[in-house]
Amino acid sequence: MKTVVALVALIVAIALVLSQSLYTVDQKQFAVKFRLGEFIDAKTEAGLYFKVPLVQKVKFYDRRLLTLAAPEPDRITTSEKKPLKVDFIAYWRIIDVRKYYQSVTGDEEAAKRRLAQTIRANLAQEINKRTIHEVISTERDKIMTEARQKADADARTIGVEVVDVRLRRVELPDEVLARVYQRMESERKRVANELRSLGAAESERDRADADRQREVILADAYQQAQKIKGEGDARASAIYAAAYGRNPEFYWFYRRLGAYKATFKNQDNNVLVLDPSSEFLQFPKQPGGSAVTIPIK
Repeated sequence: MKTVVALVALIVAIALVLSQSLYTVDQKQFAVKFRLGEFIDAKTEAGLYFKVPLVQKVKFYDRRLLTLAAPEPDRITTSEKKPLKVDFIAYWRIIDVRKYYQSVTGDEEAAKRRLAQTIRANLAQEINKRTIHEVISTERDKIMTEARQKADADARTIGVEVVDVRLRRVELPDEVLARVYQRMESERKRVANELRSLGAAESERDRADADRQREVILADAYQQAQKIKGEGDARASAIYAAAYGRNPEFYWFYRRLGAYKATFKNQDNNVLVLDPSSEFLQFPKQPGGSAVTIPIK
């Protein structure tokens, strides 16, 4: 029984020793091995490795892309001596873990401070040589490229690579921006007032033109109406003349009946007093020359 217990204890001890002696390096990591705090070796390939328990220790570092963001925008002056607020973001990674550890003792924050300082200095150097328009528009990509290349040259001395540098925000400071917005607003108001004036002038011109065309159209219409009316009157007169020439007595009689009709049309409840001998109440003369009068009741 004691032999079995001793065997089990030996197996457990061996397992513990092995667990403390073996370590695995993932493909996304670098591993650095120390002995009593002193750098011994670095493992850059994924796999299973051996270490001396209690004497040697292993520290892992990420080999993937890491992000460096500026904590706050930098105030940089252009070649025109005008200030800009510049905010950037950078992407970097460890390429030489041995040099990385020896340079910054493997401290990621220390590496970020070193990179941020270098990138800020390079961006300031590039922006100082350019105008606001060039920084914001025409040469923005060139500034980022130049800053990345210079920062990468310095970063390789500490075992890291600067993969990319991006300008996230480039704008005027708040105190300058307020004045710029005010000038923009004044300019927009001036343009709006100018457009309103032009619109009012166009409107008045269109109204005047419409009124003129209206008067011309009415005059032409009145002229056409008078012409048509004159032609109608002339034709009616010709018809009346032809009818009168054919039978003057009948024509006279017909016209007199029309006059009676027009006179007595609305006399339903009214009294009309006329002299029986009035010429208005006489028919055409008979062949004997005597006149026929209308008896009034």
